[in-house]
Amino acid sequence: MRPRPIGGGTLDECPRCGHLFRDLASCPARHRDLAYGGDAALDRVRLALTHRQIRRGYGAPGPASVFEIGFGAGALLRRFLDDGAAVAGCDPDQLGIDVDPVVRDRGHLVAGRIESLPRTEGEHDLVYGVHVLEHVDDVGTTLAAARGLLRPGGQVQMLTPAGDSDGLRFHGESWWMLEDPTHVRFFSEHSLRRAAEAAGLVDIEIRRPVLDSLSADAASLVRRVRPAPRPGGVLGSRPALALAAASAPAVALARTVRPGLRTTLHLLARAPQGR
Repeated sequence: MRPRPIGGGTLDECPRCGHLFRDLASCPARHRDLAYGGDAALDRVRLALTHRQIRRGYGAPGPASVFEIGFGAGALLRRFLDDGAAVAGCDPDQLGIDVDPVVRDRGHLVAGRIESLPRTEGEHDLVYGVHVLEHVDDVGTTLAAARGLLRPGGQVQMLTPAGDSDGLRFHGESWWMLEDPTHVRFFSEHSLRRAAEAAGLVDIEIRRPVLDSLSADAASLVRRVRPAPRPGGVLGSRPALALAAASAPAVALARTVRPGLRTTLHLLARAPQGR
């Protein structure tokens, strides 16, 4: 590991793959008190975009069985359920939020982390996690467990903040992805590919979606220009939310022109056939 200064803090960087590790003691980055600091309206938009992105990544006719790592309130699982898929998932109940009653009644939900699930014959077409990997201590175990839940040829999709994005280089400790105190690691494209390969996944593809986390740029800018303590998170401010909404079209255009501005890595990979 080598230290990587980012203004008021330091991340640990792997010199071989660019993976970043974060310790709150050396990189507090004015983090908020809560694990989540978003906005319900923005979340609805992001949910719709994420569902479309995952469906497109899987392809037609769509998965018959899905498993979500960290299902939260079950809102994304509800969309897959409405598509006609059987749904399942696990969640450590980090946020203590109510689960969609239809998903709770019709899905197979487990309280706990994916690493603690009993190993069974894989049966799912799709296993996905939306901004999960940046929270876990053991990525290899998480990805291997995801692979184990898949039928042969089934697909894993993971979305996670891009530690090799221009956002971190430009904003430093003000980068919005550092506001969450439970973000303990950030992947480069190279380190995410290596992790997937080590977990035995094949047909690995890594994309950089334009529309994921569109509010991150405005939130980072506010944190940079006005570096005040915000225990509830910068997006708890109405002016910051208004800036995020107003700037979204310009941010999307800039990301289209310059892919390095995109804040998210999207991993798509498959379990081997005939295992």
